[in-house]
Amino acid sequence: MFNTSEIHCINPDCQRPYPQLWGHKFCSCCGAPLQLIDRYVPTARLGSGGFAQIYTVWDQKTQTEKVLKVLVEESPKARELFAQEAAVLSKLRHPGVPRVDPDGYFQRIWVHAKGQQTLPCLVMEKIHGQTLEEIVYKQYPHGCPPELVLNWLNQAVEILRHLHQRNIIHRDIKPSNLMLRTPSSQAGEWGGQLVLIDFGGAKQFGAAKIGSQPRSTKLFSSGYSPPEQVLGGHVEPSADFYALGRTMIELLTGKHPVDLEDPLTGELHWRSQRNVNPQLADLLDDMMQEEARSRPANTAIIQRRLTQIVQALPNRVGTNTGSVTVAITNTKSSPILGFLSDFRKQIQNSVVNFARSIVQIILFVFGAIAQVFRACLDTIWTMILTSIGAAAGTFSGYVLAKTEWGKEFGESLSSQLSLLLENSQSVSGSEILLFAGAGLGTAWGIVTAGGYGQRRRFLVASLMGIFGYGFGWLILQLITPKEDGEGLVALILAAVSLLTLGLGLRSHHIVHAVVAAFGTALPFAFLLYVGLPPTIFNDFFSATHHWPELLWKIGFFGFVGVVVSFWLGVSHYLVVPGLRLLGWRY
Repeated sequence: MFNTSEIHCINPDCQRPYPQLWGHKFCSCCGAPLQLIDRYVPTARLGSGGFAQIYTVWDQKTQTEKVLKVLVEESPKARELFAQEAAVLSKLRHPGVPRVDPDGYFQRIWVHAKGQQTLPCLVMEKIHGQTLEEIVYKQYPHGCPPELVLNWLNQAVEILRHLHQRNIIHRDIKPSNLMLRTPSSQAGEWGGQLVLIDFGGAKQFGAAKIGSQPRSTKLFSSGYSPPEQVLGGHVEPSADFYALGRTMIELLTGKHPVDLEDPLTGELHWRSQRNVNPQLADLLDDMMQEEARSRPANTAIIQRRLTQIVQALPNRVGTNTGSVTVAITNTKSSPILGFLSDFRKQIQNSVVNFARSIVQIILFVFGAIAQVFRACLDTIWTMILTSIGAAAGTFSGYVLAKTEWGKEFGESLSSQLSLLLENSQSVSGSEILLFAGAGLGTAWGIVTAGGYGQRRRFLVASLMGIFGYGFGWLILQLITPKEDGEGLVALILAAVSLLTLGLGLRSHHIVHAVVAAFGTALPFAFLLYVGLPPTIFNDFFSATHHWPELLWKIGFFGFVGVVVSFWLGVSHYLVVPGLRLLGWRY
């Protein structure tokens, strides 16, 4: 029975908000109004979520207990998201979504001596039950039964169908945002109605023009949100499928998705953690595809596959395949037999877990050795192709610079550069073609090798290679004096960083660019620092294209290609996995 004895003040600045005597209209501490729109009376603080404080309230009109969210963040974006949540929930009428009455969203305004306080408030149905996060960690720390997870997945997809049909994306699906209503009977302990909560990140989308929607607010939950959402890009309904798939994996294994990720690729290695129906495992993997277009297109496809999975289940006693629910069978046995049975099961589980641990350790060791071997082969192969490509590109640029068109282009560029250079030294503008060719060849070599998880974007990488090395040549001309070697280091930093940004690497683009650029420039900077005579680079700065100078430049760019490939390998196989382990996902 509800206890109407004390009231909680919702003023975030109140020094003693609780307890307030029931029936009082104003707080005895701060003087703020206690009753909201003469209907809702806050009774207890439940906690906080995001930028809001959460309370239980007594609805004097309906004589029921409800939940109140009070926004305490004053930023315009927080208020926009809060109003968005209220607008979304007020339109939905589904047992899997908390109900909000039409007048459930309002502003509580309080004028006091220090000014005016406006608190946006949202009153919604109170869900009695536990979140799936609480259930898995309290009841099933090693993973929930697959039948239960299949039941919850079926219900969650039905809720998403209701949302997506109304052009709403939830954008924050995870175990803590899925609640299970407390059932009326104990026979179906975990077979109750699933409810999706926390619509603070929900987003409307245009069904007729999904592909032209603007970029989304960068709101995500680490380990659950898809790459496009983490990067703040365009988010489609398939983003909910990705998060739901990872949520189901956590329920099946009892492990957070981050703990199951491959540090190199970000993919989940979870199948060895739990014996699951292969069709269900395939469905979850499809829902978690990195590319949004590779995931199921809509909820109808997922529901059709779930129906096929359910129909293929064996008809066991106590299993209702039509609703994917599991009945709990009570067996009667003597205390001694029960003790012996439990003891035998514990021994069996201990042996199985020990054997499984040994196998996992062996697999981990061999897997680590295989990954090191693959990383070495990948890096060596890329170094070989990149050096060949850089050398061929440099020679092609030299040939192009010797053509009539190249000479005319060089003369035009030289006249323009003479206005920028403070000294009167001669500049061969056609030499930029040699540098551009070196950048093009280097880019093609790296992309052709196909290593480091690239998307193999030849055109973009080629353009960035040409632009990066051309820009590096321009920096080389502007830095004076050139003979001290600083221009060479600046050339490498500019050229390599821009080239790396053009490669189709999967993530951490800035990290790859910084590691590759500074790693490549490091040997040259070190040699200059320890006393290498800068005059050794005089031929490199020469504007002539005689064979000795040309061979020197071909060798130089080929060596740069080798070093770039090496440091890209270091970044991909060591630096980025380390950042992933520290929590930097993208």
